[in-house]
Amino acid sequence: MQKLMEFEKKLGYSFDDKGLLKEALTHKSYKSPVNNERLEFLGDAVLDLIVGEYLYKKFPKANEGELSKLRASIVNEEGFAKLADRLDIGKYIFISQAEENNHGRTKPSLLSNAFEAVMGAIYLESGLEKVRQLALALLEEAYPKIDLGSLFKDYKTTLQELTQAKYGVTPTYKLLGSSGPDHKKEFEVAVMLHDKQIASAKGRSKKAAQQEAAKLALQRLKDE
Repeated sequence: MQKLMEFEKKLGYSFDDKGLLKEALTHKSYKSPVNNERLEFLGDAVLDLIVGEYLYKKFPKANEGELSKLRASIVNEEGFAKLADRLDIGKYIFISQAEENNHGRTKPSLLSNAFEAVMGAIYLESGLEKVRQLALALLEEAYPKIDLGSLFKDYKTTLQELTQAKYGVTPTYKLLGSSGPDHKKEFEVAVMLHDKQIASAKGRSKKAAQQEAAKLALQRLKDE
C-alpha cells in the first residue's frame, strides 16, 4: 500500500479504488488474477484522443498529414515511455522475478504499457478531463518544444537521400513478422540495401517500424 501511495504522490492523483491502481501497475508476468492489458487498451484510446485534440488546437494551420505525423511522434512506445519516466513508473510496477532479472523495470514497452494503463484507470474513475489535465501537464514537461521540426524526424527520406548519393540505390523495406494482440500489434521490419539486411526494428505500425529501422541504418552507414 505504501508503494501505491508513493506513486499517487508523484502522479498528483489519489485513487478511490486502490485495486484499480494496482491492476494498472501489474504486468502480465506477475502472478495475479488481473493484469494491466485491458486498462492499457483503454488508456491507449483515451490518450490518442487527448493528444489529437491538443495538437488540433495548438496548430490551427497544420494540415491533416502534419497533425498525423505530430501525433505519431508522441503516441508511441518511445513517447509514452518518456512520460512514464517522469513518474518513475518502473519503480512501482509489479513484475515477475524473471522480468526483474531481465531489466523489466527499464523496458520501454513495459513502461509505456503501464503509463497507458494508469491513464485508462484514471479515465474510468474520474473521466476524460482529469486524464487530459494530468497527461498534458506531463507532455508539456517532457516536450518543452512541440513542432514538426523537433518531434518528427523522417529517417526514411534521409536514408534514401544518403544511399542514392553514396551508392546510387534506394533502400527497400521487408516485413519480418508481427506479434501481439490485435489492439497492440507490433511489427518488425528490415531495411535492405543491395538485397542485404542492414538494420531491423520493431514498431506499433509498419510505418513506425520502417522509420526506426531507417534510423538504425543511418547510424550504421554513417559509422562506416
